[in-house]
Amino acid sequence: MTLDLSGKTVLVTGGNGGIGLGMAQGLAEAGADLVVWGSNAEKLARAREMLAAPGRRVLAQRCDVADESQVEERFREALAETGRIDACFANAGVSQKRAALHELSTAEWRRVMAVNLDGAFFTLRAASRHMVERAKAGDPGGRLVVVASTAAVHGAARAAAYAATKGALVAMTRALAVEMARHAVTANAILPGWIETEMTAGGIADPKFAANVLPRIPMRRWGEPRDFSGLAVYLASDASRYHTGDSFVVDGAYTIF
Repeated sequence: MTLDLSGKTVLVTGGNGGIGLGMAQGLAEAGADLVVWGSNAEKLARAREMLAAPGRRVLAQRCDVADESQVEERFREALAETGRIDACFANAGVSQKRAALHELSTAEWRRVMAVNLDGAFFTLRAASRHMVERAKAGDPGGRLVVVASTAAVHGAARAAAYAATKGALVAMTRALAVEMARHAVTANAILPGWIETEMTAGGIADPKFAANVLPRIPMRRWGEPRDFSGLAVYLASDASRYHTGDSFVVDGAYTIF
């Protein structure tokens, strides 16, 4: 068993920024070839430049994961280019415009669901289909990883839509772990806490918010995207081949404090 990812190809959705880019950097350093999806062309170009290195293939594709047809087309293109996907990290997501449930618009509910839940479903469906086909052809194995949130396990006031998507992702991951085990495919979820990214920049920059939240994080700092590099490598590697159906909380002990 090894953490060396040489010869493996890993897809990371939302891999052009934040936690996704932090994971992609770790995966690249461990030797993986990468397929990176993102909806922002400029950020994709910057990420590709950052991740590229001699002997490493980095395919950067513009993809809106909420669009079923785009996901299917981009996945086909990635397979045509790389030949296989060994691990898939369904990471792309959006935050919610904060509002109490009784004030939450149907449009906002559906926007969040479309990216965070439908987008993960479309992505994981394409990846699991590919892995099942490989297994039936005598080449079993694969890794499915979902990035959820600690909002799935604690009360996220004024963020019910966001929390609902993340809780659903954890449940879907467990279902995948059971049904994909026969194909030697693992499925695990990552639950980040307060991580310093573009998505959380507004809250973290608010002195009142920081004064309320930071003292409740035992590590006494915000998380960083690079805090996910090592975990991503482990979950994509052969070292995790029997570790499935789990939820990895990465929050500096915030949830349990």
